Amino acid sequence: QVQLVESGGGLVQPGGSLRLSCAASGAIFSINSMGWYRQAPGKQRELVATITSSSSTDYADSVKGRFTISRDNSKNSVYLQMSSLKPEDTAVYYCKMRVRDFYQREYDYWGQGTQVTVSS
Repeated sequence: QVQLVESGGGLVQPGGSLRLSCAASGAIFSINSMGWYRQAPGKQRELVATITSSSSTDYADSVKGRFTISRDNSKNSVYLQMSSLKPEDTAVYYCKMRVRDFYQREYDYWGQGTQVTVSS
């Protein structure tokens, strides 16, 4: 009933910027936490950034100072602004949201993933 659709991935040169978007739709009463994860080739999925319902944020050490997570509650969306991109940032990026439905039940939903490739 809830779908998360990601967009914004692509190929970018080192030092460049990219903005990822993720929008949720469906039977949503509210969304508490939102986050971005990534999985690089041959590596485990890792948490990149999170943002709470009160807009408190956390970042992985590897992206601090370069990435910014934000949310737009009116659009049920979360964004990841990525700057000063490095080849090490190359990965499939996934958004995740903790969604509360109208029965007050909470579930985690994931986006389909979007490829970010940082290469010259």
